[in-house]
Amino acid sequence: MDKAAKKDAVASLNDVFANTSVVVVAHYAGLTVAQFQKLRREMKANGATVKVAKNRLAKIALEGTDVASISKLLTGPTLIAYSNDPVAAPKVATAFAKENDKLVILGGAMGTTALNPDGVKALATMPSLDDMRAKLIGLIQAPATKLAQLTNAPAGKLARVVQAYADKNAA
Repeated sequence: MDKAAKKDAVASLNDVFANTSVVVVAHYAGLTVAQFQKLRREMKANGATVKVAKNRLAKIALEGTDVASISKLLTGPTLIAYSNDPVAAPKVATAFAKENDKLVILGGAMGTTALNPDGVKALATMPSLDDMRAKLIGLIQAPATKLAQLTNAPAGKLARVVQAYADKNAA
């Protein structure tokens, strides 16, 4: 890698570290190319990305970012998984690590908070951002529908009582 390519790689990684909400670091030694491609596809399908970068360049790119706490994890053959959704990358990485024992999650960072492997697994168990939004919208809409049901219920009951009297008088 020449000097210009290294500068581009550092700038690209710095942009990634500065603009993503969660970063997961894992060892990938022993994964086959097919397994690694499967991991990339699963990450992409869930809105996350996986990169393998030289540790030295990644440490340089980490300087001055919120996720600088992960620099101590960058030893050996490491990969970096990241996403804007705080749950996507940890969820896919944890699921893939369960299937393939060659992928070992070392930790990560969410904003300025450093995560150990258990923290990454805890993030993976949380619902995604879209699921949380759907639940919130459901909670907001529930009182409105119940209010509409309550206001319509007395009128409906009154109409049935009047209809019952009308039927009784007609008979």
